[in-house]
Amino acid sequence: MPKPILPTGEAPCCLVTPRGELAPSPLPTEAPTAAAPGGSLISPLIIRQEITATIETAPVPSTGDAADDPAIWIHPTDPSQSTIIGTDKKGGLAVYDLSGKQIQYVPDGFMNSVDLRYNFPVGGRPVALVTATERKQDRIAVYQVNPVTRLLEDVAARAIDLNISAYGLCMYHSPISGKYYVFANSEQGEVEQWELFDDGNGKVDGKKVRAFDVGSPTEGCVADDEFAQFYVGAQTVGIWRYGAEPEAGATRTSVDATGPTGHFTADVEGLTLYYASDGSGYLIASSQGSSQFVIYRRAGDNAYVLTFEIAAGKGIDRVSTTDGIDVINVNLGPAFPAGVFVVQDHKNDGGNQNFKLVPWPTIASAGHPALAIDLSWDPRQAPVRRSPAPQ
Repeated sequence: MPKPILPTGEAPCCLVTPRGELAPSPLPTEAPTAAAPGGSLISPLIIRQEITATIETAPVPSTGDAADDPAIWIHPTDPSQSTIIGTDKKGGLAVYDLSGKQIQYVPDGFMNSVDLRYNFPVGGRPVALVTATERKQDRIAVYQVNPVTRLLEDVAARAIDLNISAYGLCMYHSPISGKYYVFANSEQGEVEQWELFDDGNGKVDGKKVRAFDVGSPTEGCVADDEFAQFYVGAQTVGIWRYGAEPEAGATRTSVDATGPTGHFTADVEGLTLYYASDGSGYLIASSQGSSQFVIYRRAGDNAYVLTFEIAAGKGIDRVSTTDGIDVINVNLGPAFPAGVFVVQDHKNDGGNQNFKLVPWPTIASAGHPALAIDLSWDPRQAPVRRSPAPQ
């Protein structure tokens, strides 16, 4: 099991457990402590070594700061044929197989963020629906994944124009109504929630059902399809948790903060969820300013778990200043039999920016005790409504 290393190079005397409970004596770290629910202080457990990527994708076609956000699509019959869909915010969407090879490039605009959900009804059949924010025209782009070719196909009924400047995006499948939604946000902190539906002609349309203002710049977001919660990263402030249903309003709870009161070095960027059985699992966030990733409990008050970095190894460079991230718990075949964590890498030694793939067990085994490896939850099944009780 990889051992956490302190800034001094010594092994810590004590550890933070995955429930955020302190061992009897405090863990010295270089980072400030943060207030946990109930007022106790939680010291960060920072994993600096042993976590490395095993595969990296081909670079995105565009130069400069271009790659941004990944989404993992699971093949319906052969998970080893699953793909990574990544945004190129200077040109379009790229689709990669699990070896990192690009199999499609869709030059449809300045795609910033991407997400997907399964079993969306289009033309009387269930499809894997992919949405992305397109920044040049401030719209929501909509595609389906062809399960035979694994390629994206445009299924938008029209240009679904936002009323804000398009930036971050995530999807939500309600466990209450069964409806599908997109959350889109702007750099100014505005959020719009759109309901998506079949227009009756085998295409996808949408209508705005909610709008609110976070009050500071936003981008990364993720929605929990079981707990009906919406998480958004306020880049210079921290993570906020809202209700995900259209009538939830603007009531919110702080999950964590940047600076001396939290576990982040601004900006807060990508957010993703590792689902496990019985409502357990993890919320994971990119701390872009420190090139680290922060893990919390998915249930309850989102208790802090640990912080980790992705180091250089196996011929692949280290990951730095990450934007978007995604994770899946599903067996994806020989390369990733127990799930994978996918991240955007800002500085790729092989050329233009790209995405790095890390086996989930590599991260899970770095915890003390180890984090969950749970292959039982299936993202292709309809979500089950759960109460977000502490776990």
